[in-house]
Amino acid sequence: MHPLLDDIELVAFDLDGTLVDSVPDLARAVDAVLADLALPAAGTAKVRDWVGNGSLKLMERALRFATHADAASPGAGSEVDEALLERAHRGFLEHYGRDPGAHTRLYPGVRECLDALRERGLRLALVTNKPVAFIAPILEGFGLERHFDLCLGGDSLPEKKPDPAPLLHVAAHFGVAAEACLMVGDSRHDIAAGRSAGFRTLAVPYGYNHGEPVRDSGPDGVVESLAELV
Repeated sequence: MHPLLDDIELVAFDLDGTLVDSVPDLARAVDAVLADLALPAAGTAKVRDWVGNGSLKLMERALRFATHADAASPGAGSEVDEALLERAHRGFLEHYGRDPGAHTRLYPGVRECLDALRERGLRLALVTNKPVAFIAPILEGFGLERHFDLCLGGDSLPEKKPDPAPLLHVAAHFGVAAEACLMVGDSRHDIAAGRSAGFRTLAVPYGYNHGEPVRDSGPDGVVESLAELV
């Protein structure tokens, strides 16, 4: 086992960009909404840089791009019309919800890692900013629904990552001290949440981190594949 697992009783995993590459399905839904609004498509490369803060923020970023809001006000960018954003977000949930796992794939080493951790008797949790309604269909598509003792989505609690609240909730739910918990993710939001919660943190470099190296976020460790954990 990886040294970061020493004395660890609970491992919390991010989903998108950590366990699965979901950008093809997310981009499909984003571009379908933009087409419905007669706006230009964003494409997978841009969506890959926008993932990580939940579906509402994803659509806000897409609308900023498609309506040139950022170009109109360099730096912070001008405000996206609230009614337009609400309509776009509803459309995204509809399009994405039709088949959220159609083109989503597990990263190499994920299944082996989860199987081994379960066999070792560790508690496993999923903590993602993706709406909770989409978690089960994706996990079921890969036969991983029984691997996790608790799953939290971005709308499960009032706060989402990088706020530590979801991780603190997981630790409290199982009665495990924070120092006996590990957060595994691909982005600065995962590392910030883990650090603030008092968890150890482990990063994978292959996911979505807004175009920045996740090592710059200062995780306790980095692995090229989750298979390295076991």
